[in-house]
Amino acid sequence: MDGNGRWAGSRGLPRTAGHTEGEENLARLVRVAVRRNIKWLTVFGFSTENWRRPRPEVRHILGLHEKLFGRVKELNELNVRIQWIGRPFDSPAARTPRYVQRAIRKAIADTADNTGMVLTVAFDYGGRSELVAAVEAARHSPDGVTVDSISEHLYMPELPPVDVLVRTSGERRVSNFLLWQSAGAAIYFTDAPWPDFDEYELDAALALPR
Repeated sequence: MDGNGRWAGSRGLPRTAGHTEGEENLARLVRVAVRRNIKWLTVFGFSTENWRRPRPEVRHILGLHEKLFGRVKELNELNVRIQWIGRPFDSPAARTPRYVQRAIRKAIADTADNTGMVLTVAFDYGGRSELVAAVEAARHSPDGVTVDSISEHLYMPELPPVDVLVRTSGERRVSNFLLWQSAGAAIYFTDAPWPDFDEYELDAALALPR
């Protein structure tokens, strides 16, 4: 979901305003995705590299994620089940604050009975970190390191392969996001920054793998 800061800058607003609008747009797109009968939607909320951003910006983003995971009432009305992937909270390298951890756990528990779309938020997530952890765990499997054993030890093994990967804001490169799961995925590139990514853009992305 790239381009929040650029969206804000083009309007003479602080970067934090772009992140706020980006979070609101995610809520809008979740509603659209439910209407489109999408079964799985995974979003890159906060990467392992994002901790390097200025502290005030990081604090603002953390607050937005606490708000995102707090949208339980709306998620239940939409029959959406929320999930999370990222460095395990008990990992020495994990940096997710406790108040965000609590919001994540509560959202997962409070939407666990929903049977509609699965919304997975990647927070404190990096595809390389995920693969390193999966390979380390796979080494102790009976069959050693294989495609199957790596897949079984990813953060969320039940997450299906990616059909289409979206990159907004003019980015023309693959990021450190779902590197294993997105092998073979169609990639939709758009110049629109994330806050301007709308249902028409989503429909164009969904048309790619058909």
